Amino acid sequence: MNATRTGVFEAIKAAGPTRADSITRITTLARLLDSAFLIPGINRRVGIDAILGLVPGIGDAISAALASYIIWEARQLGLPKWKIARMVGNLAVDTAIGAIPLAGDAFDFVFKANERNLRIVLEHLKRGPVEIEGQATRLGERRF
Repeated sequence: MNATRTGVFEAIKAAGPTRADSITRITTLARLLDSAFLIPGINRRVGIDAILGLVPGIGDAISAALASYIIWEARQLGLPKWKIARMVGNLAVDTAIGAIPLAGDAFDFVFKANERNLRIVLEHLKRGPVEIEGQATRLGERRF
């Protein structure tokens, strides 16, 4: 019975979403949050993050919850902890300053935290694994 379950879960995992699916999801969400609509006349793009920011209190909380999905997805893609920390920092700055009435709305118009986070993910995935040339030796085994 347990072997059957394992086989089923392995089949689901193999047929499940791919890395490309994850990239598509976070790209769509980042663009929706930061640059979904074009403001005529000034040719600037804003997203639902700036629109939700107009609702006092709850709007910024909803926006932060949506944006945190991008960070979760980045962790699932295997980004290192220091890049995840940068992404959390971008979101924290956007949420903290965005909560200030009027000034926060203007800040959301300029600071696009979700697109910054998307850029961090895409640059990491574009580079791929880094190979180090030479031999690695443990410090305890080092001979002088």
